[in-house]
Amino acid sequence: LCEDLKHDRQVALKLLKPELAAVLGAERFVQEIKTTAALQHPHILPLFDSGAADGFLFYVMPFIDGETLRAKLDRETQLGIEDAVRIARDVADALHYAHTRGIVHRDVKPENILLHDGRPMIADFGIALAVSAAAGGRMTETGLSLGTPHYMSPEQATAEKEISARSDVYSIGSVMYEMLTGNPPHTGASAQQIIMKIITTPAELVTVHRKSVPPHVAAAVAKSLEKLPADRFESAKAFAEALGNASYRNATVSDVAAQAGVTATSAWAFNRLAIVISAIAVAAVAVAAVAVALWMGNGPPPAAPPVVRFPVPLPPGQTLIGGRADAPFALSPDGTRIVYVATDSGATAPTLHLRALDQFTATIIAGSEDALLPFFSPDGLSIGFVTSKRELKKVAVSGGPVSTLATGAALNRGAPSWSDDHGIAYFRNGVAMRVGDGGGSPKTLLDSTRDNGGMTPFVLSGNNAMLFTRCPLALDCSGDLSVLDIAARTVKLLVPGASRGWYLPGGLLVYGTPDGALFAVKFDLRSQKITSAPVAVLDRIVTTLNAFPAVAISMSGTMAYLPEDGSAGRATSLVQVDRSGREVAIGVKPGMLAGPRFSPDGQRLVLTAPDAKGNGQIWIHDRLSGTTRQLTFDGRSRRPAWSPDGKRVAFSKDLSTAGAHVWSVPADGSDTGAREAEGPGPQGTGAVFWTRDGRWIVTDGRPVGSPLGDDNEDVFAIPTFGSPRTIRPVVASPFKEETGEVSPDGKWIAYVSNETGQDQVYVQPFLTPGGRTLISAGNGAEPAWISNTELTYRDYAELTLRGYETDSLRLARLAFGATTTVTRTALFSTANYARTGASARNYDVSRDGQHFVFVKQAAWTRGGAPMVVLNWVEEVKRLMAAAGIK
Repeated sequence: LCEDLKHDRQVALKLLKPELAAVLGAERFVQEIKTTAALQHPHILPLFDSGAADGFLFYVMPFIDGETLRAKLDRETQLGIEDAVRIARDVADALHYAHTRGIVHRDVKPENILLHDGRPMIADFGIALAVSAAAGGRMTETGLSLGTPHYMSPEQATAEKEISARSDVYSIGSVMYEMLTGNPPHTGASAQQIIMKIITTPAELVTVHRKSVPPHVAAAVAKSLEKLPADRFESAKAFAEALGNASYRNATVSDVAAQAGVTATSAWAFNRLAIVISAIAVAAVAVAAVAVALWMGNGPPPAAPPVVRFPVPLPPGQTLIGGRADAPFALSPDGTRIVYVATDSGATAPTLHLRALDQFTATIIAGSEDALLPFFSPDGLSIGFVTSKRELKKVAVSGGPVSTLATGAALNRGAPSWSDDHGIAYFRNGVAMRVGDGGGSPKTLLDSTRDNGGMTPFVLSGNNAMLFTRCPLALDCSGDLSVLDIAARTVKLLVPGASRGWYLPGGLLVYGTPDGALFAVKFDLRSQKITSAPVAVLDRIVTTLNAFPAVAISMSGTMAYLPEDGSAGRATSLVQVDRSGREVAIGVKPGMLAGPRFSPDGQRLVLTAPDAKGNGQIWIHDRLSGTTRQLTFDGRSRRPAWSPDGKRVAFSKDLSTAGAHVWSVPADGSDTGAREAEGPGPQGTGAVFWTRDGRWIVTDGRPVGSPLGDDNEDVFAIPTFGSPRTIRPVVASPFKEETGEVSPDGKWIAYVSNETGQDQVYVQPFLTPGGRTLISAGNGAEPAWISNTELTYRDYAELTLRGYETDSLRLARLAFGATTTVTRTALFSTANYARTGASARNYDVSRDGQHFVFVKQAAWTRGGAPMVVLNWVEEVKRLMAAAGIK
């Protein structure tokens, strides 16, 4: 809004971005825009002046004290039918006037229709033509088509060089469609999805969405939206007349009705499908950039670069493979490339696939077989990854040998973080470690993160601090976003209940939540303090098995994420399942649930769930009354187990630097303040099991005094009474043994070991000499005894982003003798039930062996492809500014 000093009037001054002016050339632009100055029509906003100054191309139009049709639609959603018809006919009349003078608008949309005392006026008339002519055809040659995606005609979408008046007919028909139904004819999550629909999918009749629309109006709108220009009205005037003619009928109505809900693609659309891919998908950045830079509505152009969204589809036969705590992809620091983990059809192991965002295809990185958790070096020249054997490796983007930098990197702790001082931070068994990017001896950054479930490292600028998630739960993680001061070796809590954090230049901290949402806050890097309230910036994101949003963010401000296809979150619920696999819901409030256990009488359940602040607590659910009450209140308790008489509950309690020990408390809650230590236990107690005779509590962890960063765990037995109460090793080796559970008669112990390189279930005598027997035929985890000769375990074969797709529960029958024989039977699929890996059992079996309780994952489907958002940081800044945060 400016003051015209010469004529003493208010005007709207519009500017094109300087870089666009440099491409177009001031002379040509000014020459072409003059053709619009001659347009004189009551529904066309005139052009007062145009020119070039200080590198800007500008034009001047009257200032209209009113609102745009877009503002009216945003407020009312749908207009009255008479009002919509009047506006459309007035606009069509103005379009016909211009068309007869050889000028096509090319960008008819609600933002360019101003309402002055209810009378529509088209703004920016001829600007698109001027820009196109001044560009000398160079835009269409690069695949750019002018126009706003929702109202763009099919010929504009496919970058046709010759755009006729019938293109404007399509656009005003699209505007009319939105005035009647509340939405344009085609919608989608990105410009590319919308364009695809414009080209290939017939628009539904407006009467599908609004039955009160008269048949002649519906018929006129349908004809205006035909794919072929020749099938539309021959002029905007004919369209206006049809809208006002109650006797108008059109065969298109029956055709469209017959195709309702069906993706019917014409031969014309198929012939242009390749054009869409080559002209738009590759130039996705430029399409949206031009749309934002050129079509500026009634205000000045935005100073920030445009935000652009587009999917990166995987080729047929490829499947994303994700880690439990991180996205299956990463972005290069400059935001121009994406690397993702996928298996190809027929492949036996996942590999890394590298794709430049301006290319159609990805290339497999040689030597990256069995890779997970990719991440880029700060210069973007190398990619790091972790293998299923927990090896931390790196490879050059250009190819070459693969180097192993360290071993023992955790697969369930998120992708490592590569700092600009040539170090890589990662978690080994929960301990924060650092190794040089040339290899060498890893160094411990902080061991106290271990029993808080240290995950998802992110080294901050300056390499003096690191964001990470403290996660007290084994699987679904409410989390606590914290910051580690590397020099002082101290930890500060930043955001309770958050999962994963990223820092972006300019003082922005972005973090995720277990329900698949992202929030942003201002963050002072020097003081390591949050300085603003949180602002929601994105939601409906697929979450990983650890309930972490599947997101990657580059330092350039580009981000990628997996959008949810449905509205379901990642909250879990409890179900009872019989041996045939039939489910019955258990009335526990859905949330991030874990480790349910039947009481000895089967009337109660004890489990881990977060409290209102997202901290892990022990809860007891009474199945008779349907009530659930909180048993612990310290936020550090997990993995509960009943005493044989059902009077006490033992659990693992995190004591921070002292490690996690086994504690117990009365199950009736009568002594909430007292805790009886059952130890001292091993360092970092994991699973907890109470033997049927009440004499022993079995747990696992690192032996007391083991070196920091040692990820080998053993199984131990702690006596519950008698003196001295000395911890006894049960299964000890250089490998990892976990989840020890003793048979009802106390003679045998089942446990999980990774001695062979994969998790497998074994049975051996409990606290007496004797050999062991392999129970699982392949991968095996989470054993549970049913009787002295029967146990169940989970068998899984394929890790994908959604979990262990071939996961099943198997029953093993044991015949003990000189040699022990095992007979295995598959009971039912457990692919939809949450699991914790080998570290703890996430289900339980009733005493009679007929029923099971499982943690059921909420139904969700991951997006078909990662969605990339260029300049996403600008969107975050705008959202924060709208919330009053500068």
